[in-house]
Amino acid sequence: MSAKIFVWLLAVVFLVTVSAAEAQQAKKRPRIGVLSSRLGPLPTCEGAFQESLRKMGYVEGHSITIEYRYAEERLDRLPELAAELVYSKVDVIVAVSTPAIEAAKNATKTIPIIMAGVSDPVGTGFVASLARPGGNVTGLSLQSPELSGKRLELLKEIIPKLSRVAFLVHRQDPGHRLFVKEAQDAGQSLGMQIQPLAVAGFEEIEGIFPAVVRERIGGLVVQPIFVSTHGLRIANLAARNACRRCRIRASLRTREA
Repeated sequence: MSAKIFVWLLAVVFLVTVSAAEAQQAKKRPRIGVLSSRLGPLPTCEGAFQESLRKMGYVEGHSITIEYRYAEERLDRLPELAAELVYSKVDVIVAVSTPAIEAAKNATKTIPIIMAGVSDPVGTGFVASLARPGGNVTGLSLQSPELSGKRLELLKEIIPKLSRVAFLVHRQDPGHRLFVKEAQDAGQSLGMQIQPLAVAGFEEIEGIFPAVVRERIGGLVVQPIFVSTHGLRIANLAARNACRRCRIRASLRTREA
């Protein structure tokens, strides 16, 4: 899914949600809270989101107000930031990334939450099912754990003799266990050994590469939470540190928060 299509769909979901709030409070300017684990704004994402809203008649500063909260990759800050948005009485929260959605869901049971960048909303307990979410959470699912097998198949096509693959995951992301489990199940059927590499943030990533080389790992799959902000730097680290045998495949499905 392209970034523009993804943001357009997100804006449609927002339009349906915020219209209900407008119907109840016709004179009040709707206020959107955006909760993200990223370092800060990504002009391509925020710009596309605002442009999609403008096309639907919602202009920031005129017909809507948007409150942004960025955790600057410190996932432990997300509960505090989610509480700030709830306290400020936003009408809807757009939560970008699995940790952000978890924080928003824990902070409120009444304010509508639109999820974006979540790998498995059912497996993580955010919704009862994709068809009938229930509760106050709705939005888009990336279904990334289910794609683990496809990533491994693609790596196998590139490197037919590939037998060991590392999965770089964020240990504070509640979706990382599902991400690894799906990979291990798929790897078993493909005759591949999966090595999870869990880190607490980007600053720990450089330290994993000596082990990658030492254990003769032939491929690396990166959890999407790292890709939008650090994908290129991770690829450069791999190029500098890994031996020539080691290939890299970063998961580039969509922009992660």
